[in-house]
Amino acid sequence: MQKHLIEIKARTTRTAQQRTLLQTKKAEFRGTDHQVDHYFNVPDGRLKLRSGNIEHSLIFYQRGDQVGPKDSTVSLTKIPTRALVDELAITLDKALGTWITVDKQREIYFIGNVKFHLDTVVGLGEFIEIEAIGDSADQREALLTQCEGYMRYLGVVHADLVESSYSDLLSR
Repeated sequence: MQKHLIEIKARTTRTAQQRTLLQTKKAEFRGTDHQVDHYFNVPDGRLKLRSGNIEHSLIFYQRGDQVGPKDSTVSLTKIPTRALVDELAITLDKALGTWITVDKQREIYFIGNVKFHLDTVVGLGEFIEIEAIGDSADQREALLTQCEGYMRYLGVVHADLVESSYSDLLSR
């Protein structure tokens, strides 16, 4: 499945308040997931295998590094079991080599097509992510409006925005 996203990542010290604001908006809470993302060596973009209690998937994405809302093109293949994820991790490591592993606790919320993550990343701290999800780049302006609106609502300020992925932050 391929999707187009407008997304932000920001450091936060306001996780409890942001959780309350999401609950106030009647966000659908999907659960708290312990996720380990295995990033593999690829010539372009990012290829990660996510192993979690809620989400298991192989994800390829291309996204520029910039502060603020950014476009991403994402191809996602859901994997039915954690055991299969573990097998794929071994195979992909042998084929491509593992670049880095990201370990995090993630609270997952949805309001319509917008996904919210309240993350605690081992070695990095606390973050919030907002992903406005569409089917094509033609929806870019509407997705950007959603993302920016939720940034304001959740009190995400420019100074807290992060331009890079967790994998890049950990590799530095």
